[in-house]
Amino acid sequence: MISTNPLIGTGLHAIGGISASTCYLPGTKTRGWSWGTFWLVQALFAWVIMPLVIGWLTVPDFFRILAEAPSKPFWTAFILGAAYGFGGMSFGKAINHIGYSLTYTLAIGISAVLGTILPLMILGGIGTYFTKPGGGIVLSGMVLSVIGVIICGWSGFKKEKDLNSLAGQKTKFNMSIGLFLTVIAGILSGVFNLSLEFGQPVADIAAQNGAGNYEGNAKMIISTSGCFAVNFIWFIIAGIRNGTLNEFIPKKDLMGKQFFMNWVWSAFAGTLWCLQFFFYGLGHVKMGNFQFASWVLHMSMLIFFSYIVGVLMKEWRDVKRETYLVLIIGLIVLVASFCITSYGSYIGEQIINNSH
Repeated sequence: MISTNPLIGTGLHAIGGISASTCYLPGTKTRGWSWGTFWLVQALFAWVIMPLVIGWLTVPDFFRILAEAPSKPFWTAFILGAAYGFGGMSFGKAINHIGYSLTYTLAIGISAVLGTILPLMILGGIGTYFTKPGGGIVLSGMVLSVIGVIICGWSGFKKEKDLNSLAGQKTKFNMSIGLFLTVIAGILSGVFNLSLEFGQPVADIAAQNGAGNYEGNAKMIISTSGCFAVNFIWFIIAGIRNGTLNEFIPKKDLMGKQFFMNWVWSAFAGTLWCLQFFFYGLGHVKMGNFQFASWVLHMSMLIFFSYIVGVLMKEWRDVKRETYLVLIIGLIVLVASFCITSYGSYIGEQIINNSH
């Protein structure tokens, strides 16, 4: 029997949020590698090595469970995970164009809404969910979240204008391209939650086998391996076309300690990404009647801590006060929307449990 404690669950989601909001920072420490080379190494650790290690350490008979998993949920979760693979690439490139805080705010804001509503639409329940007590509150929170995303997007365009005006020329900050990539990343991030939902039967088998709080680690590798398959194919082809695959071989100008540290930093980035869903899984089972709100709660933690990272990296240091104020308003609206959505989800869960 799994003991539940929403306070502990919230704390675990916060740890996951910190891990996710900082996972791309180690990439800034690599030297002499193209972005694609860094991305492929961190993807290997994020989506294959670490999920396998964590699953092996925490789930009894982990590999047997995977081998005997029912084929339909297994391959559905894998394919949906592969779709998220494109979202991960878009997310990483968007950071290069519009920075950490804005990429996380917009992409995760979109993901929070879609990751909550898509399982209801596809797995069933959306027709009745918004019409029963609590459903109207959830819908209001989602609408408010969209408004928050729009406000943050507006602040992004203002930031682009401020920075270009300050530099007297075009900077690498490109809101149009960054916004396009961020929308793709946000939509496909919501798809990743759907992938995890379809993989739940595998987690249920793990729970029956004594995995306890770690049951989610059994299904994580299925979704993440789909992510890696898409990224591996994409970046191997890109590496051949761009002639960057030789970066995996030490050269005279990149040998010894720096080459080794490139692997260390990339592996660290991938490990941080994976740990977000390790703590997400722990937090999810601890939330009890709050489980339906786990995705929204996790996303709100991501936005909050990514903004802290953006401030520490001084991304918004040179923008006008008005631009900074617009961003703050957008963030407040988003956080309020997450709180409202979480509250409405909690009411819905309570009613379902009481009716049983």
